[in-house]
Amino acid sequence: MSFTVLYPEKLYADDSVERRIYGPGVNVVVRDTHELSELSDADCASADGLMILRQSVQEPDLARFTRLRCVVRMGVGYDKIDRKAAAARQVTVCNVPDYGTTEVADHAIALAMALRRGLLLHHDWQRQPDGAPWKAVFDPLIRRTTSLTFGIVGQGRIGTAAALRAKALGYRVVFFDPYRPNGAELAIGVARAPTLEALLRQTHTLSLHAPLTPETNGMIGARELALLPKGAVVVNTARGPIIDIDALAAALKSGHLAGVGLDVIPVEPPADPLPELVRAYRAREKWTEGRLIITPHSAFHTPEAWDDIRSKGAETMNAFITGRAQNVIAPEDF
Repeated sequence: MSFTVLYPEKLYADDSVERRIYGPGVNVVVRDTHELSELSDADCASADGLMILRQSVQEPDLARFTRLRCVVRMGVGYDKIDRKAAAARQVTVCNVPDYGTTEVADHAIALAMALRRGLLLHHDWQRQPDGAPWKAVFDPLIRRTTSLTFGIVGQGRIGTAAALRAKALGYRVVFFDPYRPNGAELAIGVARAPTLEALLRQTHTLSLHAPLTPETNGMIGARELALLPKGAVVVNTARGPIIDIDALAAALKSGHLAGVGLDVIPVEPPADPLPELVRAYRAREKWTEGRLIITPHSAFHTPEAWDDIRSKGAETMNAFITGRAQNVIAPEDF
């Protein structure tokens, strides 16, 4: 029986890699759309498998895919897929958890270290039109790593990779993750906090690596940020809605936070009305200069990772087609 896999986003110049992985029994259809609503009814009706990178898959979309059996998110996060609606239609949802791990961990550490070493403070100071004194900036942002605690929320693949990197740089590393088994901290030689509050109270550099779920949505707000020691740094390479971005702006502007590094924000790309943090960043307001870094959800990216998305995504779909389903996302955390 034939199986049709639909790629609604044209990501690559050809489909040679996909055809090699799937073999002759699978029909590959590639379209160039920005959202699923742009697809024809015929394309939707013929698709058995759906490959998604940036697009959202909601219940009205699923209603058009009358033959759909599997959706693969070509990435780690799966918050853009309505898994409850997919489960109701007996559609399997998978992701690609084993790509981009090193890239995102590297990016998180790079954001933290660029801030903690004052690279942007010195950069902005030295490029003033009239120059600046040839000396170091004395600022609470700049600290020795061995005097600080690096706190991690979410100790999965990426969180573990980030923990090992922070540990190698001399940080004391602590994580909070209620879903990791007892002893997970001993395996990599770090400490574990029993609660989020306990983690925050001792964390000087906070790095988020949790998925976006109903439990983590809004997890870090004004109250939680206030628990961090004065002069802390916050880094988010996970998902934007995990942090209240307005509370983050207030904490940075007040001086409670010394620095913020974001690869993700709640609405991507940013749209009007812009969050205060993004508006002030673009306006280069003084309280953001040298203290705020925003990158465009690019932490995952290297040419190698881009190739991995392609091949590992196709391998995941092919595993489903051949009855060896892998990376299946359970629909229990609605």
